[in-house]
Amino acid sequence: MSDATDARTPAQIEADIKTRRADLADTLDEIGVRLHPSTIAGDARAKVTSAVDQTAGRAFVALNRAANGVRAQFVTEEGSPRLERVIPVALLTVGLVGLCVTSATKTKRRQPGLCATTKRRR
Repeated sequence: MSDATDARTPAQIEADIKTRRADLADTLDEIGVRLHPSTIAGDARAKVTSAVDQTAGRAFVALNRAANGVRAQFVTEEGSPRLERVIPVALLTVGLVGLCVTSATKTKRRQPGLCATTKRRR
């Protein structure tokens, strides 16, 4: 042993032991908290939430950019509609809706028993 260790009194050694015990108890408590299932689950939940928030944020930014790009195609910078683009798209939309409605009504006429139950009479 060195001279510094030999020079300590029994009271100093006991105080050092108490200090080390307290430090060890604090360390064990911290390890227990870190390894507790609720702490692990909370940390995992926080990581997942953060990842979802980041992904949702990226998706929002991408959709916002896309929407602004589409909007720029149909609206001028001043906010007035670009009629040379709006009218053809509106006519195309009306035509497609009309085609869908016509197709749906023709299908119902050809197959009357599709939606309702029918009984055969003999």
